[in-house]
Amino acid sequence: MFSKTDRKVLFKSPPTVFTDKLISQEARRSKALEEQKRRRAQKFESSRQLDDFADLNLGNSDDDGDLEDEPDIIREGVSGFVQMVSQPVETPSLSSDAHSHETAQLGKRRGKTRRKRLKAKPSKWADKCMYAELLEMNEEAHLWDNHSGDVIDGLPRDLEAAWVAVAPVPTGKRCLAVTHQSAGIVGTSPNTTLRSRVLGKMLLPRFPSSLPPLTVLDCILDVNWRDNGIIHVLDVLKWKGQDVGDCETPFRFWWRDTRLAELPKSPLPSGKFSFTTPYTTASTSSQNTGSSSNIPTFEHGRYRFPYPTSFVPIPYHTDTTLTSLSSLVIPMARSTREISVDIPVHVSPPEFTSHGMAVDGTHDSVASRSTTSVIARVDSDGLLLYVSRASYEEGTSPLSCWIPNKAIAERAEPPSSSEGHDSPLDVFQRLVQQRTVRNLHVVLGLQDSMDI
Repeated sequence: MFSKTDRKVLFKSPPTVFTDKLISQEARRSKALEEQKRRRAQKFESSRQLDDFADLNLGNSDDDGDLEDEPDIIREGVSGFVQMVSQPVETPSLSSDAHSHETAQLGKRRGKTRRKRLKAKPSKWADKCMYAELLEMNEEAHLWDNHSGDVIDGLPRDLEAAWVAVAPVPTGKRCLAVTHQSAGIVGTSPNTTLRSRVLGKMLLPRFPSSLPPLTVLDCILDVNWRDNGIIHVLDVLKWKGQDVGDCETPFRFWWRDTRLAELPKSPLPSGKFSFTTPYTTASTSSQNTGSSSNIPTFEHGRYRFPYPTSFVPIPYHTDTTLTSLSSLVIPMARSTREISVDIPVHVSPPEFTSHGMAVDGTHDSVASRSTTSVIARVDSDGLLLYVSRASYEEGTSPLSCWIPNKAIAERAEPPSSSEGHDSPLDVFQRLVQQRTVRNLHVVLGLQDSMDI
Protein backbone atom coordinates (compact mmCIF):
# COMPACT_ATOMS: atom_id res chain seq x y z
CA MET A 1 0.00 0.00 0.00
CA PHE A 2 1.12 3.53 -0.70
CA SER A 3 1.58 6.09 2.03
CA LYS A 4 -0.27 9.40 2.18
CA THR A 5 2.59 11.22 0.45
CA ASP A 6 2.71 8.60 -2.31
CA ARG A 7 -1.02 9.02 -3.00
CA LYS A 8 -0.51 12.75 -3.46
CA VAL A 9 2.28 12.05 -5.95
CA LEU A 10 0.07 9.62 -7.87
CA PHE A 11 -2.77 12.16 -7.90
CA LYS A 12 -0.51 14.71 -9.60
CA SER A 13 0.99 12.23 -12.03
CA PRO A 14 0.21 12.88 -15.71
CA PRO A 15 -2.35 10.63 -17.41
CA THR A 16 -1.35 8.03 -19.94
CA VAL A 17 -1.20 9.04 -23.59
CA PHE A 18 -4.62 8.50 -25.13
CA THR A 19 -4.72 6.84 -28.52
CA ASP A 20 -8.43 7.39 -29.02
CA LYS A 21 -9.56 10.72 -30.43
CA LEU A 22 -12.96 10.45 -28.76
CA ILE A 23 -11.48 10.68 -25.24
CA SER A 24 -8.58 12.99 -26.01
CA GLN A 25 -8.22 16.27 -24.14
CA GLU A 26 -8.86 18.20 -27.35
CA ALA A 27 -12.18 16.39 -27.88
CA ARG A 28 -13.27 16.83 -24.26
CA ARG A 29 -12.37 20.51 -24.47
CA SER A 30 -14.54 21.01 -27.57
CA LYS A 31 -17.42 19.16 -25.94
CA ALA A 32 -17.17 21.25 -22.76
CA LEU A 33 -17.13 24.46 -24.79
CA GLU A 34 -20.23 23.41 -26.75
CA GLU A 35 -21.97 22.53 -23.49
CA GLN A 36 -21.21 25.99 -22.13
CA LYS A 37 -22.65 27.56 -25.28
CA ARG A 38 -25.82 25.50 -24.92
CA ARG A 39 -26.26 26.45 -21.26
CA ARG A 40 -25.64 30.12 -22.04
CA ALA A 41 -28.26 30.10 -24.82
CA GLN A 42 -30.74 28.28 -22.59
CA LYS A 43 -30.20 30.80 -19.80
CA PHE A 44 -30.70 33.67 -22.22
CA GLU A 45 -33.95 32.20 -23.54
CA SER A 46 -35.25 31.59 -20.02
CA SER A 47 -34.47 35.19 -19.04
CA ARG A 48 -36.73 36.43 -21.86
CA GLN A 49 -39.71 34.66 -20.17
CA LEU A 50 -41.43 33.81 -23.43
CA ASP A 51 -43.37 30.96 -21.79
CA ASP A 52 -45.36 33.46 -19.71
CA PHE A 53 -46.88 34.92 -22.91
CA ALA A 54 -47.74 31.60 -24.57
CA ASP A 55 -51.27 31.33 -23.06
CA LEU A 56 -52.22 34.98 -23.52
CA ASN A 57 -54.93 36.02 -26.03
CA LEU A 58 -56.62 39.20 -27.14
CA GLY A 59 -59.95 38.35 -25.46
CA ASN A 60 -63.28 37.13 -26.81
CA SER A 61 -64.34 38.07 -30.29
CA ASP A 62 -67.38 40.23 -31.10
CA ASP A 63 -69.38 37.18 -32.15
CA ASP A 64 -69.26 35.81 -28.61
CA GLY A 65 -70.74 38.96 -27.08
CA ASP A 66 -74.30 37.54 -27.01
CA LEU A 67 -73.19 34.52 -25.02
CA GLU A 68 -71.87 36.58 -22.12
CA ASP A 69 -75.38 37.45 -20.83
CA GLU A 70 -76.50 33.82 -20.58
CA PRO A 71 -76.29 32.31 -17.09
CA ASP A 72 -73.77 29.57 -16.44
CA ILE A 73 -75.44 26.21 -15.79
CA ILE A 74 -73.64 24.05 -13.24
CA ARG A 75 -73.90 20.42 -14.29
CA GLU A 76 -72.50 18.71 -11.22
CA GLY A 77 -73.92 16.11 -8.87
CA VAL A 78 -73.74 15.87 -5.09
CA SER A 79 -71.17 13.11 -5.11
CA GLY A 80 -68.35 15.64 -4.85
CA PHE A 81 -69.71 16.86 -1.50
CA VAL A 82 -69.77 13.46 0.21
CA GLN A 83 -66.22 13.82 1.50
CA MET A 84 -67.15 17.10 3.20
CA VAL A 85 -69.60 15.33 5.52
CA SER A 86 -68.09 15.09 9.03
CA GLN A 87 -67.04 11.61 10.05
CA PRO A 88 -68.05 10.16 13.44
CA VAL A 89 -65.44 10.72 16.15
CA GLU A 90 -64.03 7.51 17.59
CA THR A 91 -63.59 7.18 21.34
CA PRO A 92 -59.98 6.95 22.42
CA SER A 93 -58.75 3.64 23.76
CA LEU A 94 -55.65 2.25 25.42
CA SER A 95 -54.34 0.90 22.12
CA SER A 96 -54.55 4.35 20.52
CA ASP A 97 -52.61 5.88 23.46
CA ALA A 98 -49.86 3.31 23.05
CA HIS A 99 -49.80 3.91 19.32
CA SER A 100 -49.48 7.67 19.82
CA HIS A 101 -46.65 7.12 22.32
CA GLU A 102 -44.79 4.94 19.83
CA THR A 103 -45.37 7.54 17.12
CA ALA A 104 -43.91 10.25 19.38
CA GLN A 105 -40.83 8.14 20.16
CA LEU A 106 -40.36 7.40 16.47
CA GLY A 107 -40.64 11.12 15.68
CA LYS A 108 -37.93 11.91 18.24
CA ARG A 109 -35.61 9.31 16.73
CA ARG A 110 -36.28 10.68 13.27
CA GLY A 111 -35.56 14.19 14.53
CA LYS A 112 -32.20 13.12 15.94
CA THR A 113 -31.31 11.33 12.72
CA ARG A 114 -32.33 14.38 10.72
CA ARG A 115 -30.17 16.65 12.86
CA LYS A 116 -27.21 14.35 12.31
CA ARG A 117 -27.81 14.46 8.56
CA LEU A 118 -27.98 18.24 8.67
CA LYS A 119 -24.66 18.37 10.49
CA ALA A 120 -23.05 16.17 7.82
CA LYS A 121 -24.39 18.28 4.96
CA PRO A 122 -21.54 19.44 2.70
CA SER A 123 -20.70 23.10 2.38
CA LYS A 124 -22.18 25.06 -0.51
CA TRP A 125 -18.65 26.29 -1.31
CA ALA A 126 -17.27 22.79 -1.83
CA ASP A 127 -15.64 22.16 -5.23
CA LYS A 128 -16.57 25.59 -6.60
CA CYS A 129 -13.12 26.46 -7.96
CA MET A 130 -12.32 25.94 -11.63
CA TYR A 131 -9.54 23.37 -11.33
CA ALA A 132 -7.32 22.98 -14.37
CA GLU A 133 -6.36 19.68 -15.97
CA LEU A 134 -2.73 18.82 -16.53
CA LEU A 135 -1.94 19.56 -20.17
CA GLU A 136 -1.48 16.29 -22.05
CA MET A 137 1.64 16.67 -24.18
CA ASN A 138 3.41 14.20 -26.43
CA GLU A 139 6.78 14.65 -28.12
CA GLU A 140 6.35 11.61 -30.38
CA ALA A 141 5.54 12.59 -33.95
CA HIS A 142 2.53 11.27 -35.90
CA LEU A 143 0.72 9.66 -33.01
CA TRP A 144 -2.53 10.19 -34.93
CA ASP A 145 -3.43 11.33 -38.42
CA ASN A 146 -0.57 9.53 -40.11
CA HIS A 147 -2.13 10.01 -43.53
CA SER A 148 -2.74 13.75 -43.22
CA GLY A 149 0.68 14.49 -41.76
CA ASP A 150 -0.80 16.54 -38.91
CA VAL A 151 1.37 16.07 -35.83
CA ILE A 152 -0.59 15.79 -32.60
CA ASP A 153 1.74 17.13 -29.93
CA GLY A 154 -0.90 17.83 -27.28
CA LEU A 155 -0.78 21.60 -27.66
CA PRO A 156 -4.10 23.22 -28.56
CA ARG A 157 -4.53 23.81 -32.28
CA ASP A 158 -5.72 27.39 -31.68
CA LEU A 159 -3.10 28.17 -29.04
CA GLU A 160 -2.01 31.42 -30.70
CA ALA A 161 -5.49 32.90 -31.17
CA ALA A 162 -7.98 31.56 -28.62
CA TRP A 163 -6.13 31.21 -25.30
CA VAL A 164 -5.03 33.34 -22.36
CA ALA A 165 -1.90 32.58 -20.32
CA VAL A 166 -1.50 33.23 -16.59
CA ALA A 167 2.08 33.38 -15.29
CA PRO A 168 3.80 33.21 -12.92
CA VAL A 169 1.35 31.16 -10.85
CA PRO A 170 2.54 31.39 -7.21
CA THR A 171 2.95 28.48 -4.85
CA GLY A 172 0.27 28.27 -2.18
CA LYS A 173 -3.13 26.89 -1.25
CA ARG A 174 -6.08 27.27 -3.59
CA CYS A 175 -9.16 28.77 -1.91
CA LEU A 176 -12.20 31.02 -2.33
CA ALA A 177 -12.37 34.48 -0.75
CA VAL A 178 -16.01 35.19 0.15
CA THR A 179 -17.23 38.51 1.57
CA HIS A 180 -20.43 39.04 3.55
CA GLN A 181 -22.59 41.94 4.58
CA SER A 182 -21.16 43.61 7.70
CA ALA A 183 -22.61 46.27 9.96
CA GLY A 184 -19.32 48.09 10.52
CA ILE A 185 -17.01 50.06 8.28
CA VAL A 186 -15.52 48.23 5.31
CA GLY A 187 -11.89 47.45 6.07
CA THR A 188 -12.26 47.37 9.85
CA SER A 189 -15.14 44.97 10.54
CA PRO A 190 -14.67 41.25 9.79
CA ASN A 191 -16.40 40.56 6.48
CA THR A 192 -14.21 38.01 4.62
CA THR A 193 -13.78 34.27 4.91
CA LEU A 194 -11.49 31.85 3.08
CA ARG A 195 -12.98 28.55 1.93
CA SER A 196 -10.97 25.48 0.96
CA ARG A 197 -11.16 24.25 -2.63
CA VAL A 198 -12.38 20.70 -2.08
CA LEU A 199 -14.56 20.70 1.06
CA GLY A 200 -15.38 24.40 1.29
CA LYS A 201 -14.30 24.59 4.93
CA MET A 202 -13.10 27.78 6.57
CA LEU A 203 -9.32 28.11 6.49
CA LEU A 204 -9.19 31.18 8.73
CA PRO A 205 -11.61 32.96 11.05
CA ARG A 206 -13.52 35.85 9.51
CA PHE A 207 -11.21 38.85 9.03
CA PRO A 208 -11.60 42.43 7.72
CA SER A 209 -10.69 43.42 4.18
CA SER A 210 -11.36 46.26 1.74
CA LEU A 211 -13.33 44.00 -0.62
CA PRO A 212 -16.96 44.98 -1.21
CA PRO A 213 -19.73 42.74 0.17
CA LEU A 214 -21.18 39.83 -1.81
CA THR A 215 -17.91 39.20 -3.65
CA VAL A 216 -16.40 35.80 -4.46
CA LEU A 217 -12.80 35.54 -5.68
CA ASP A 218 -10.76 32.53 -6.78
CA CYS A 219 -7.50 32.94 -4.88
CA ILE A 220 -4.20 31.28 -3.95
CA LEU A 221 -3.13 31.82 -0.36
CA ASP A 222 0.61 32.45 -0.43
CA VAL A 223 2.71 29.76 1.17
CA ASN A 224 4.37 32.43 3.35
CA TRP A 225 1.33 34.63 3.94
CA ARG A 226 2.11 34.98 7.64
CA ASP A 227 5.36 36.72 6.69
CA ASN A 228 4.14 38.88 3.79
CA GLY A 229 0.33 39.04 4.23
CA ILE A 230 -0.26 38.25 0.53
CA ILE A 231 -3.18 36.40 -1.03
CA HIS A 232 -3.03 36.08 -4.83
CA VAL A 233 -6.23 36.65 -6.83
CA LEU A 234 -6.55 34.27 -9.77
CA ASP A 235 -10.13 34.84 -10.99
CA VAL A 236 -13.40 36.49 -10.05
CA LEU A 237 -16.79 34.80 -9.75
CA LYS A 238 -18.92 37.59 -8.26
CA TRP A 239 -18.41 41.26 -7.53
CA LYS A 240 -20.92 43.12 -5.36
CA GLY A 241 -23.48 40.41 -6.09
CA GLN A 242 -23.00 40.70 -9.86
CA ASP A 243 -22.28 37.34 -11.50
CA VAL A 244 -19.05 37.76 -13.48
CA GLY A 245 -18.31 34.04 -13.91
CA ASP A 246 -20.54 33.82 -17.00
CA CYS A 247 -18.31 36.28 -18.85
CA GLU A 248 -15.40 35.26 -21.06
CA THR A 249 -11.89 34.88 -19.70
CA PRO A 250 -10.24 38.14 -20.92
CA PHE A 251 -13.11 40.22 -19.54
CA ARG A 252 -12.98 38.49 -16.15
CA PHE A 253 -9.25 39.15 -15.82
CA TRP A 254 -9.66 42.76 -16.92
CA TRP A 255 -12.49 43.22 -14.44
CA ARG A 256 -10.36 41.66 -11.69
CA ASP A 257 -7.41 43.99 -12.24
CA THR A 258 -9.56 47.10 -12.65
CA ARG A 259 -11.69 46.56 -9.55
CA LEU A 260 -8.79 45.54 -7.31
CA ALA A 261 -6.86 48.65 -8.36
CA GLU A 262 -9.82 50.83 -7.28
CA LEU A 263 -9.94 49.43 -3.76
CA PRO A 264 -8.46 51.46 -0.90
CA LYS A 265 -5.39 50.13 0.81
CA SER A 266 -6.26 47.61 3.49
CA PRO A 267 -5.40 48.81 7.00
CA LEU A 268 -2.92 46.80 8.97
CA PRO A 269 -4.30 44.50 11.67
CA SER A 270 -5.37 46.47 14.73
CA GLY A 271 -4.60 45.66 18.31
CA LYS A 272 -1.33 44.29 19.57
CA PHE A 273 1.15 43.33 16.89
CA SER A 274 2.31 39.75 16.77
CA PHE A 275 6.08 39.57 16.86
CA THR A 276 7.73 36.18 17.27
CA THR A 277 11.18 35.64 18.68
CA PRO A 278 13.56 34.64 15.87
CA TYR A 279 14.97 31.16 16.10
CA THR A 280 16.56 28.87 13.55
CA THR A 281 15.67 25.22 13.11
CA ALA A 282 15.70 22.83 10.21
CA SER A 283 11.99 23.35 9.56
CA THR A 284 11.91 27.13 9.86
CA SER A 285 14.97 27.59 7.72
CA SER A 286 13.34 25.65 4.89
CA GLN A 287 10.09 27.64 5.20
CA ASN A 288 11.77 31.03 5.24
CA THR A 289 13.71 30.41 2.06
CA GLY A 290 12.37 31.74 -1.21
CA SER A 291 9.46 34.12 -1.09
CA SER A 292 10.03 35.51 2.42
CA SER A 293 13.78 35.20 2.70
CA ASN A 294 14.25 38.96 2.52
CA ILE A 295 11.56 39.91 5.05
CA PRO A 296 13.48 41.77 7.76
CA THR A 297 13.76 40.42 11.28
CA PHE A 298 13.59 43.19 13.84
CA GLU A 299 14.92 43.39 17.35
CA HIS A 300 11.75 41.94 18.82
CA GLY A 301 11.42 39.24 16.16
CA ARG A 302 9.70 38.64 12.83
CA TYR A 303 6.21 40.04 12.37
CA ARG A 304 3.47 37.47 11.81
CA PHE A 305 0.29 38.50 10.00
CA PRO A 306 -2.87 37.17 11.70
CA TYR A 307 -4.69 37.26 8.32
CA PRO A 308 -3.85 38.27 4.71
CA THR A 309 -4.08 41.98 3.96
CA SER A 310 -2.82 42.34 0.37
CA PHE A 311 -5.01 41.02 -2.50
CA VAL A 312 -2.58 40.85 -5.43
CA PRO A 313 -3.79 39.87 -8.95
CA ILE A 314 -1.76 37.31 -10.88
CA PRO A 315 -0.49 38.64 -14.25
CA TYR A 316 -2.23 37.40 -17.39
CA HIS A 317 -1.22 37.55 -21.06
CA THR A 318 -3.67 37.70 -23.97
CA ASP A 319 -0.85 37.50 -26.52
CA THR A 320 -0.21 33.75 -26.76
CA THR A 321 1.61 33.65 -30.06
CA LEU A 322 4.51 31.24 -30.23
CA THR A 323 6.98 34.13 -30.20
CA SER A 324 5.39 35.68 -27.12
CA LEU A 325 5.25 32.34 -25.32
CA SER A 326 8.93 31.65 -25.96
CA SER A 327 10.25 35.12 -25.17
CA LEU A 328 7.92 36.36 -22.40
CA VAL A 329 5.40 33.94 -20.89
CA ILE A 330 7.59 30.87 -20.34
CA PRO A 331 10.50 32.88 -18.82
CA MET A 332 8.02 34.55 -16.46
CA ALA A 333 6.68 31.15 -15.43
CA ARG A 334 10.21 30.22 -14.34
CA SER A 335 11.08 33.49 -12.60
CA THR A 336 10.47 34.77 -9.08
CA ARG A 337 7.99 37.63 -8.73
CA GLU A 338 8.79 40.61 -6.50
CA ILE A 339 5.91 42.32 -4.68
CA SER A 340 6.15 45.37 -2.42
CA VAL A 341 4.38 44.93 0.92
CA ASP A 342 4.13 46.95 4.12
CA ILE A 343 5.41 45.29 7.27
CA PRO A 344 4.71 46.75 10.74
CA VAL A 345 7.77 47.69 12.75
CA HIS A 346 7.71 47.34 16.51
CA VAL A 347 8.21 50.71 18.21
CA SER A 348 8.31 51.01 21.99
CA PRO A 349 5.49 53.22 23.32
CA PRO A 350 6.62 56.62 24.67
CA GLU A 351 6.76 57.26 28.39
CA PHE A 352 4.15 59.72 29.65
CA THR A 353 4.44 61.90 32.72
CA SER A 354 1.90 63.85 34.70
CA HIS A 355 2.60 66.91 32.55
CA GLY A 356 1.75 65.13 29.29
CA MET A 357 -1.27 62.88 29.44
CA ALA A 358 -2.51 60.79 26.53
CA VAL A 359 -5.79 59.23 25.60
CA ASP A 360 -6.09 55.52 26.40
CA GLY A 361 -4.93 53.37 23.52
CA THR A 362 -3.40 56.25 21.54
CA HIS A 363 0.14 55.08 22.06
CA ASP A 364 -0.78 51.52 21.12
CA SER A 365 -2.63 52.34 17.86
CA VAL A 366 -0.62 55.25 16.52
CA ALA A 367 2.83 55.55 18.00
CA SER A 368 3.61 51.83 17.86
CA ARG A 369 2.07 51.31 14.40
CA SER A 370 5.09 52.15 12.27
CA THR A 371 5.52 50.37 8.95
CA THR A 372 8.27 49.76 6.45
CA SER A 373 8.00 48.72 2.79
CA VAL A 374 9.87 45.59 1.82
CA ILE A 375 10.07 43.43 -1.30
CA ALA A 376 8.57 39.95 -0.92
CA ARG A 377 9.82 37.38 -3.39
CA VAL A 378 7.18 34.86 -4.50
CA ASP A 379 8.27 31.61 -6.11
CA SER A 380 6.53 30.45 -9.27
CA ASP A 381 4.76 27.10 -9.49
CA GLY A 382 4.10 27.05 -13.22
CA LEU A 383 1.82 28.30 -15.98
CA LEU A 384 -1.96 28.24 -16.53
CA LEU A 385 -3.78 28.35 -19.87
CA TYR A 386 -7.45 29.36 -20.21
CA VAL A 387 -9.74 29.15 -23.24
CA SER A 388 -10.66 32.74 -24.15
CA ARG A 389 -14.31 32.04 -25.01
CA ALA A 390 -14.93 29.89 -21.94
CA SER A 391 -16.77 31.06 -18.86
CA TYR A 392 -15.93 30.08 -15.30
CA GLU A 393 -16.78 26.44 -14.64
CA GLU A 394 -16.99 24.64 -11.33
CA GLY A 395 -14.81 21.59 -10.69
CA THR A 396 -12.11 20.10 -12.89
CA SER A 397 -12.40 21.35 -16.46
CA PRO A 398 -10.42 20.79 -19.70
CA LEU A 399 -11.07 24.45 -20.54
CA SER A 400 -8.13 25.31 -18.28
CA CYS A 401 -4.75 23.57 -18.50
CA TRP A 402 -1.97 23.44 -15.93
CA ILE A 403 1.75 23.29 -16.79
CA PRO A 404 3.93 23.01 -13.66
CA ASN A 405 7.58 24.00 -13.72
CA LYS A 406 8.66 21.10 -11.52
CA ALA A 407 9.07 17.49 -12.57
CA ILE A 408 6.23 15.10 -11.74
CA ALA A 409 7.05 11.50 -10.90
CA GLU A 410 4.93 8.93 -12.74
CA ARG A 411 5.23 6.50 -9.84
CA ALA A 412 5.46 6.89 -6.10
CA GLU A 413 9.10 7.91 -5.85
CA PRO A 414 10.97 10.13 -3.43
CA PRO A 415 11.29 13.78 -4.50
CA SER A 416 15.07 13.45 -4.97
CA SER A 417 14.62 10.86 -7.73
CA SER A 418 12.63 13.30 -9.93
CA GLU A 419 15.29 16.01 -9.95
CA GLY A 420 16.85 14.73 -13.16
CA HIS A 421 13.55 14.51 -15.04
CA ASP A 422 12.24 17.23 -17.30
CA SER A 423 9.37 19.29 -15.97
CA PRO A 424 6.14 19.71 -17.98
CA LEU A 425 7.17 23.33 -18.59
CA ASP A 426 10.38 22.08 -20.24
CA VAL A 427 8.37 19.80 -22.52
CA PHE A 428 5.96 22.65 -23.29
CA GLN A 429 8.84 24.93 -24.26
CA ARG A 430 10.32 22.34 -26.60
CA LEU A 431 6.96 21.71 -28.27
CA VAL A 432 6.44 25.45 -28.77
CA GLN A 433 9.87 25.68 -30.40
CA GLN A 434 9.14 22.67 -32.61
CA ARG A 435 5.83 24.16 -33.73
CA THR A 436 7.58 27.46 -34.47
CA VAL A 437 10.12 25.71 -36.69
CA ARG A 438 7.39 23.67 -38.38
CA ASN A 439 5.34 26.79 -39.14
CA LEU A 440 8.44 28.46 -40.53
CA HIS A 441 9.06 25.52 -42.87
CA VAL A 442 5.45 25.70 -44.04
CA VAL A 443 5.78 29.41 -44.81
CA LEU A 444 9.04 28.86 -46.69
CA GLY A 445 7.46 26.01 -48.65
CA LEU A 446 4.54 28.21 -49.69
CA GLN A 447 6.89 30.95 -50.81
CA ASP A 448 8.90 28.48 -52.92
CA SER A 449 5.73 27.15 -54.54
CA MET A 450 4.58 30.68 -55.36
CA ASP A 451 7.95 31.48 -56.92
CA ILE A 452 7.71 28.39 -59.11
